[in-house]
Amino acid sequence: MNYIMPLIIGFLSAFVGLLAPSMLNMTAARTSIEKGRKAGIQFAAGAASVVFIQGFIAVTFAKYLVAHPEVITQLKTTAIFVLLGLSIFFFIQARKKFKAEGKDRKGNTYLIGLGMSSLNMLAIPFYLAMATLAESKGWMTITQPFSTIFVVGAVLGAFSLFVLYAFFAEIIAKKAQFIAKNINYILSVLFIVLAIVTAIQVIRS
Repeated sequence: MNYIMPLIIGFLSAFVGLLAPSMLNMTAARTSIEKGRKAGIQFAAGAASVVFIQGFIAVTFAKYLVAHPEVITQLKTTAIFVLLGLSIFFFIQARKKFKAEGKDRKGNTYLIGLGMSSLNMLAIPFYLAMATLAESKGWMTITQPFSTIFVVGAVLGAFSLFVLYAFFAEIIAKKAQFIAKNINYILSVLFIVLAIVTAIQVIRS
């Protein structure tokens, strides 16, 4: 079970974090519609590959901080602001009218996914917040091999989410506005609740 939990946490972190319609997952849907499911899956693989690097950087940074007890409180405080930032981000996204971004791109869809995912600046602080929150709850420890298992779970979660968008592209494209508005509100509330819970822990510590 100790090995399964980090995998589940990583999977859910990526899957839920990428669930709302955005440039990445909607491009996976558009690629599937315009070039076929195989191209959509290749895009998904490229986008998910970057998650390994992003997640690895996040847990490596978190591992260093957790190894130094004197900065644990600062770590949790940072997580609060990251979670609040994510909450605000998803709330703003919920207020926008969504449309699939980008022009039809030619070329290797795997490399396109790789490049576009690399532009996701929120990924590293997001996985840092999720890993440290899970560690503070006692659900996992940010040490090897658990941190790597967490990252592998995140890659699988991201890939699964992108593939779902590719497979259900036509349905998602038609419902994008409704999905974007409601899921972003849900995620906004979720992250602000996590921020409040973490803040209470910091105050009590």
